[in-house]
Amino acid sequence: MRAMKDMALSETVLPPQPRDYHGVNWEGLKTLYIREVRRFFKVGLQTLAAPVVTALLYMLVFVVAVGGGRGVNGIAYGTFVAPGLIMMQILNNAFANSSSSLLQAKFNGMMGDFITPPLSPLELLIGFGAGAATRGLFVGVVSLAAILPFARLPVAAPWAVAYFGLGAALIMAFIGIMAGLWAEKFDHMAAVTNFVIMPMTFLSGTFYLIEKLPEPFRGFSKFNPFFYLIDGFRYGFIGRAEGSLAVGAGMTGGLVLVFGWVCFWMFRTGYKIKT
Repeated sequence: MRAMKDMALSETVLPPQPRDYHGVNWEGLKTLYIREVRRFFKVGLQTLAAPVVTALLYMLVFVVAVGGGRGVNGIAYGTFVAPGLIMMQILNNAFANSSSSLLQAKFNGMMGDFITPPLSPLELLIGFGAGAATRGLFVGVVSLAAILPFARLPVAAPWAVAYFGLGAALIMAFIGIMAGLWAEKFDHMAAVTNFVIMPMTFLSGTFYLIEKLPEPFRGFSKFNPFFYLIDGFRYGFIGRAEGSLAVGAGMTGGLVLVFGWVCFWMFRTGYKIKT
């Protein structure tokens, strides 16, 4: 009788066994992805409506006030500018989603919520990266719909629109992850935005042909990844590219792999996560 009581007591005090995940933790990955998507949908006025208003204001200023009736190499100025504006929204919003998510988690003391669940570094990378890329692409589609009434946009090469759009979203999602893990305060994030993202965006040929730039800015633009992303994306619509499509396609795929590996390494080593 006593042995049975001891056995029952031992069973009650044993801690539950941890759940054993084989392969990919699909449930955890899906949960993290949905969390990242719901973050920007909850504040849709800021994350979705505001970028559309910004794109329309750019169209008003650069196309109506500045562009007037002139064109660029025989292409209407509005048609030339519109793909660049859409790409700008993809770049900025993909970066903002992943970087703000991680930085806010640091300030709110919630980083443990990401490393405590049984999620591997690769699953963390996919969850944050896919969530940020979703926001970038979603805002890009909404911006395209808003701009269409003001600019005729034929689709000359759908593969280029899809490839460079998705590549740009992933690149900036991974840069956002790196910046979010590296930054220790909002000033650090502002420095990345103001001194890296913004100059590269405005020197990318969004509103002009880079051949019109004086040196050294023209030479700098040839090494600017944003130029090749926007140029390839624009080629998908109008069928003309200012730079080399092969270089742009190779650079896009290469940066996705390199930045993805860096983010994976940061998650695996607990860079500024495990303190």
